[in-house]
Amino acid sequence: MSLSLPRFQDVQAAAERLKGVVHRTPVLTSQTLNGRLDAEIYFKCENLQRIGAFKFRGAYNAIAQLDGTQRKAGVVTYSSGNHGQAIARAASALGVTATIIMPHDAPKAKRNAAASYGARIITYDRLKEQRELVAQEWVEKENLTLIPPFDHPDVIAGQGTAAMELFEDVGGLDALFVPLGGGGLLAGSLLSAHALSPECLVYGVEPEAGNDGQQSFRKGEIVRIDPPKSIADGALTQALGQYTFPIIQRYAHEILAVEDGVLIEAMQFFAERMKLVVEPTGCLGAAAVIRERVPVRGMRVGVILSGGNVDLASYAACLAHEA
Repeated sequence: MSLSLPRFQDVQAAAERLKGVVHRTPVLTSQTLNGRLDAEIYFKCENLQRIGAFKFRGAYNAIAQLDGTQRKAGVVTYSSGNHGQAIARAASALGVTATIIMPHDAPKAKRNAAASYGARIITYDRLKEQRELVAQEWVEKENLTLIPPFDHPDVIAGQGTAAMELFEDVGGLDALFVPLGGGGLLAGSLLSAHALSPECLVYGVEPEAGNDGQQSFRKGEIVRIDPPKSIADGALTQALGQYTFPIIQRYAHEILAVEDGVLIEAMQFFAERMKLVVEPTGCLGAAAVIRERVPVRGMRVGVILSGGNVDLASYAACLAHEA
């Protein structure tokens, strides 16, 4: 049976649902970087979104559409951090209980934040256990509704509102660079780009150590990899989803991969030049642009900074790191 993939109309509906709930995050530029690259670079600052990441968009959009029975039973998800925080915060706002399945090595700041919103935290070993199976146990045990981090039509539609706002604010773009983990943000961004700026080349950017998306895109089928290790903890997925991959396969121009060292350079740039705290995962798209992994000179370029949640000790270490 074929899947019913989300469309741009679903992104538009999500935008209406999210009015007055999410922040319309600012779009910032850097004269220094524009001069260096001879391009116009527009950063969509989702690091300044509620809970510090774009994930709040998709989480709220999904929970807001649950029926009364589902809301009463509660929701469950699995997440390395940002989606867990988003589900916890959105559920709290809508009066729904939330259970978050988190790897035991998730950043403490993200784990504590999710708990602070009233969520129940269940930890697991991501090198030995499959988070999907752990979550399914709780679905069956308590009749909870599963809202996965990326592979869900309502989540994808909600995430697409970030790119939608970017196009509304700055107009058409020649290229758009989007962080890629499981593909929710990229898939949603592709729906918005195809509708609002159809000539725009959209690039997904993932950590080199976890380039399952790049492999899948080039092979034409979903490739699953072993658990990757990277400082981009928000993008440590093992495979794209059944909803996200078809959209990526159809509309993306290319999938790029960047090394951890390049992410650190991008974090340092944002801290020093733009006074922004951006987590490693949030720097994926920017790192590809700053290092000119593809030509951008003379172009109008959009970059989504997907989040800014990072442990202070890790952040300090990255800022102090010498290339």
